[in-house]
Amino acid sequence: MNRYPLLVVGAGHAGCEAACIAAAMGVETALVTMSFDAIAQMSCNPAIGGLAKGHLVREIDVLGGIMAKMADRAGIQFKMLNRARGPAVWSPRAQEDKALYRDIVRERLEHTPGLSLVQAQVVGFVVSDGRIRGVRLASGGEIECEAVIVTPGTFLNGLMHIGDRTLGGGRVGEAPSRGLSECLADLGFRVLRLKTGTPPRIHRDSIDFTRMVEQPGDDPPRPFSHFTRSLEVEQILCHLTHTTARTHDLIRSNLDRSPLYTGKIRGIGPRYCPSIEDKVVRFAEKPSHQIFIEPEGRETIEYYINGLSTSLPEEVQVEMLHTIPGLRRWR
Repeated sequence: MNRYPLLVVGAGHAGCEAACIAAAMGVETALVTMSFDAIAQMSCNPAIGGLAKGHLVREIDVLGGIMAKMADRAGIQFKMLNRARGPAVWSPRAQEDKALYRDIVRERLEHTPGLSLVQAQVVGFVVSDGRIRGVRLASGGEIECEAVIVTPGTFLNGLMHIGDRTLGGGRVGEAPSRGLSECLADLGFRVLRLKTGTPPRIHRDSIDFTRMVEQPGDDPPRPFSHFTRSLEVEQILCHLTHTTARTHDLIRSNLDRSPLYTGKIRGIGPRYCPSIEDKVVRFAEKPSHQIFIEPEGRETIEYYINGLSTSLPEEVQVEMLHTIPGLRRWR
């Protein structure tokens, strides 16, 4: 079938939610993604929720969304943040098994009645008499539709900056989406850039956990979804360490190599993901900043360094890691 009432372009978190809700409402829907293997990919921190974001996920849950339910199934640590304040601002957060979350969301989509998955790259829109009529594919084909929801995430003409290197891509190892930005602009939409940062990942064997503070989950863990009765899960530890004066000196001496400070990166930044360069410059009086060491899955060897987002060159990032307690040199 090459005609659907609704097309959802992009199978990240927003696209998966939109497609599932539309299908549940009885709308025949196709979810179009460049790769089935990247459906619901947790590109950055493998966690769901947190301050403010946890409220959003629970609101989606009440409205019939799938994220909170999937988070409960793939979670490896559960915490309720902000407990020192009133219940209205408590924020649930679940550390996820990155690969498992992706797999169970794809399985859910594949078994959702009225929802079809299409592996293709959308490069433009077909518009006639001021109305959407379909989308054009990179393969040269078209899919007809009555409406389109576009959820491209970071892929629209995506750029990645590492020091003085600039690479095209939505994620490392994946191509950016070309054509849609220009098509949206031609249709009269204002197209802007968002900027965010991501930290290096580290190998489990390079971490000295004895020099860090253990960060266990809540006991007992609270389910993320209103519809999950209880959780039976063996929770995995996260750990806490800090930057040092050596870390800050190294960052300051290399600001001229950070695209954030050379003017190379232009865009609107998110509220809760400041780079380590920004934190060191803006809060110069602070002797250290918290760094959370978080596993990316139950079996994975990769750990995420929460709090160390940066655009500095690779060699500076490696040197920076060596200044942080517990992140010893590779042996």
